[in-house]
Amino acid sequence: MKRVDANIIRRLSAQSRVRARTVHCVAVAIAAALPFAAPGQVTNDRLGLPLSTRAACATNDTKAILLGRKLFFDKRFSADGIVSCASCHQPERAFTDGLSKSRGVDGLTGTRNAPSLLNAALVEAQFWDGRKSSLEDQALEPFVNPVEQGLKNLDSLLRTIRGDTAYVRDFKTAFGVSSRNIGAQHVARAIASFERSLAAGDSAFDRYYYGADKAALSPDAVRGLLLFTGRAQCSTCHTIGPQGAAFTDGQFHTLHVGMSRIESRLTELTHQVLASRNRGDSIATIVLGSDDVAELGRFVITLDPRDIGKFRTPSLRNVALTAPYMHEGSVATLKEAVEQEVYYRTAQSGSPLILTPQEKDDLVSFLESLTSRRATQTYQH
Repeated sequence: MKRVDANIIRRLSAQSRVRARTVHCVAVAIAAALPFAAPGQVTNDRLGLPLSTRAACATNDTKAILLGRKLFFDKRFSADGIVSCASCHQPERAFTDGLSKSRGVDGLTGTRNAPSLLNAALVEAQFWDGRKSSLEDQALEPFVNPVEQGLKNLDSLLRTIRGDTAYVRDFKTAFGVSSRNIGAQHVARAIASFERSLAAGDSAFDRYYYGADKAALSPDAVRGLLLFTGRAQCSTCHTIGPQGAAFTDGQFHTLHVGMSRIESRLTELTHQVLASRNRGDSIATIVLGSDDVAELGRFVITLDPRDIGKFRTPSLRNVALTAPYMHEGSVATLKEAVEQEVYYRTAQSGSPLILTPQEKDDLVSFLESLTSRRATQTYQH
C-alpha cells in the first residue's frame, strides 16, 4: 500500500517539489497505519460495519422485519391517509426524501432534514437531537406528531391494525399475540426490527479498507482517505475503527449552522423552551413547532446551555445519496458540505485548515466511495 500511495503522490507533479515531499511523508506514515482485513475475507452487505451493528442485524427476527416493513409503507396510519414512514424515508433516496425539510400530513413542513435510516442501528441516540434512546423508542413518535403523520393518539393506529385480518395474522405470527392484545410496543418492535435490518456496508471503501481489495478505490479517493484520517481530521468525529467504521462518534457537536439567525434572540428562545417544557409539551411538538427553536438542538432535551446548537454527528455512509445536508438541509451539495466542514475545523482548532481545490475534490471522491451497493435497493411492501 505504501508503494501505491507514493505513486499517487508522485503524480501530483503540478505542486511544488518541497510540498510534494512533505505530503509524501505524511501519506506514507498514515498509509502504514491503515489496517486491512485478512486477504480472502468474504464480502457482504455488512462488510465494514461495526461488530455491534453486525451482531444486531444477525439476531434480528425475520417475521418482525417483514411485519415492520409492511407497517413502514402503510399510509393509513396518518390523519390524511397519504403519509407513511416511507414518505420521508424513501428507499430510492437511501431512505431520505431529498428535501431540505420534510413535509408531513396535510403538506405541513417540519423543521429538520430527514436523516437516512440506512444503518440506523449504528447509533443509540435517535433523531438529530438524540431525544430518543433506541429505535423502538423512536418508532412511534412520528405517528402522533401533528406535523408528521398527525394521528391524535396511538389508539386509532391500533384500531386500524386490529380491524385488519392480515395484520392480525401477521402480529400473531411475529409476536404470538391475539388481536385484542396487539399493543403499541409490538408496533414499535416491528418497525424497529425493519429499520435495524437496513444494514448497508460493502462500499468501495469497505472493500478497500476491510476487504483488502486495494483496487477498490480510485487514486482520488485514496488521497481523500488520507486527508480524511490525517490533516483534515474528519475521522475525529466521523470515526473509522480497526474492525468497522460507523463514520460517526454518536456524539453531539456545534457546527454553528443556522445559529447566526437566532443569536440575537437566544434568551427569548431558551425561555420559550423552558416555558413549553414546564407546561408538559412534548419535545417533538416543541422542536417541530418553530424553526428558530429547532436550531437550539440538544438544549431542548437537556436544558443545558452548553448544548445550545449541538446536533448528533450523522454517519457519512451513503452520504453521496442523501443531499441536502446538515440538520436543516441548508447545504445543497457534497462539495459545499466539505467547504462547511473545513470552516468548522478551522473554527474548532483555532488555526486555519487550508485545502487546495484538488484536495477538496479528493475528499468528495472519498465520500462518494462510501456508497453501499445496497443503498438504493427497492424494499417492496
